[in-house]
Amino acid sequence: MLRCGLLLLLSGLVAPQQVAAQEPAEVMSGGATIEVNFAPGRFDLPRASLLAWVSNAANAVSEYFGRFPVQHPRLMVRPAEGRGGVFHGTTFGGSGGFTRISVGQATTEKQLDDDWMMTHEFIHMAFPDVSGESDEHHWMEEGMATYIEPIARAQIGRMTNERVWGDFARDMPQGLPQAGDRGLDRTPTWGRTYWGGAIFWLLADVQIREATHNRKGLQDAMRGILEAGGNITEDWTVERVVEVGDRATGTTVLADLYRQMKATAVHTDLDDLWRRLGVQVKNGGVTFDDHAPLAEIRNAITTPAAPVDLPKPAPPAPIH
Repeated sequence: MLRCGLLLLLSGLVAPQQVAAQEPAEVMSGGATIEVNFAPGRFDLPRASLLAWVSNAANAVSEYFGRFPVQHPRLMVRPAEGRGGVFHGTTFGGSGGFTRISVGQATTEKQLDDDWMMTHEFIHMAFPDVSGESDEHHWMEEGMATYIEPIARAQIGRMTNERVWGDFARDMPQGLPQAGDRGLDRTPTWGRTYWGGAIFWLLADVQIREATHNRKGLQDAMRGILEAGGNITEDWTVERVVEVGDRATGTTVLADLYRQMKATAVHTDLDDLWRRLGVQVKNGGVTFDDHAPLAEIRNAITTPAAPVDLPKPAPPAPIH
């Protein structure tokens, strides 16, 4: 698995209740250096806890995509007085990738450990902007981050497989088409944007693995898109995304699924899909049937992929 290091610049640990330091810090992961800035304000937790939270999220993204998506992204952490938790995350493509996120002053270590939003926002850096002015493809970007986030966290051991599949079984029905649905490109509701998009990517993952006898999956398609330059700083058409992703897996799964779901309300039998994957939910608990038809595919989805050899930094120039 990829690992990342922390470099705190110009300061030691910040004690609880102290005003957040203005000096930036650097978090290094997957060949990238993430500049972390703190807006003025207070946190009950030490600054080291916040940097570890950023590091864990970056590490999950680097693991899934083989490297961090952009080399020198920036992050602004904004404290919010009188509350706890992580909220209001937004990621932009300008200036090499920029994420802004809010953290409540009273946020606990457990809330940071359970947080999904930092990972979700960093995942956005690994996908080109396909929304355009009409935002008709916004579901593709948000659904991608919604689907990959828990898988990436599971691959570095920060989320159990039971939690991943239990949450999917609980939440994905929100993405099924409702009355009047006109397909993913034409139904910009919250449920269809986030969870309808996630259903698209789940189906893609399963179908790629079926077509390749589990040798490749969505992770290969996403790495192929990234290696072709498709990160958040670039504007791509949907057609280019699916073409490059399909080329990386040697299938036509993405193109076929997009053609089927872009303008038509396609209902996915999620209960049957969970059965075939061997996901069993009962009384809030999750167990796995390893004899199910797609059990090996389920296991492969959350198993870390082969590591990628990252380029080594150039040696420093000699001093004359």
